[in-house]
Amino acid sequence: MNKITADHLARRACVYIRQSTPGQVQHNLESQRRQYGLVDRARSLGWQEIDVIDDDLGISGGGIRRPGFERLLRALCDGQVGAVFSIEASRLARNGRDWHTLLEFCSVVGVLLIEAEAVYDPRLTNDRLLLGMKGTISEMEVASLRERAHAALLQKAKRGALVQRVAIGYVKGADDRIEKDPDARVRAAIDLIFRKFAELGSARQVYFWLDRQQIQLPVARGPEDAREIIWRPARYHAVHSVLKNPVYAGAYTYGRSKTTTRLGAGQKRVFRQKEEPSRGLDGAARPEVR
Repeated sequence: MNKITADHLARRACVYIRQSTPGQVQHNLESQRRQYGLVDRARSLGWQEIDVIDDDLGISGGGIRRPGFERLLRALCDGQVGAVFSIEASRLARNGRDWHTLLEFCSVVGVLLIEAEAVYDPRLTNDRLLLGMKGTISEMEVASLRERAHAALLQKAKRGALVQRVAIGYVKGADDRIEKDPDARVRAAIDLIFRKFAELGSARQVYFWLDRQQIQLPVARGPEDAREIIWRPARYHAVHSVLKNPVYAGAYTYGRSKTTTRLGAGQKRVFRQKEEPSRGLDGAARPEVR
């Protein structure tokens, strides 16, 4: 049975293109070519008007806000779309909410979902079943990958080998060893914070002293493999963070912050909160920089 009708062809086709990470966008060019090649497939099947939606290149399909996907849903609601093309179903959505929302919209307005090798009509029971299974499998693949990646991080952290960002005053040397920053000015600034804390006994008083003396502190910017040290006027948060960081006492820690997820206005929002011990900083023993 030919699922593509004159009514479908009278409306436009949407070609949805996505890759999960910026790295894939830069390096996995063959996947991009295959996805953009769906434009030719749409033409060969009879569509004249074709809209390419590639706003989500470099964005995960696992629940993060995707402007391209949202634009696709709006186009479906307008009733002017006859088919949605994707290289495979998992490119469209990798979480149940987005996937079933898409299927429901397509079913209501009569839109086909077309992969590289197959045509699905969500209004047909068998096609809806197959699409539902594809969505579930895709979602489980993402969950499994996350679990394995998290387990690998924990295993590395238990060995004390997981260092996601080096503290100011240190750099990654050969074999990812943590070494003191060769910049004497950076080392001196960190040492000054601890010396003044030992003298004044309060993080806030250290900040006030640095501010009065107009002493600047080093701040790291950019990714770890290409970070840049810039100098800025002292801020209380920067002083407090240095004094609370266990690395300056020669201790390795992992899991000092927790991530919570909340739903607001239909969007998933992720918050990261640093865990603080019950005992305050002021009056605590001075850690030593090693």
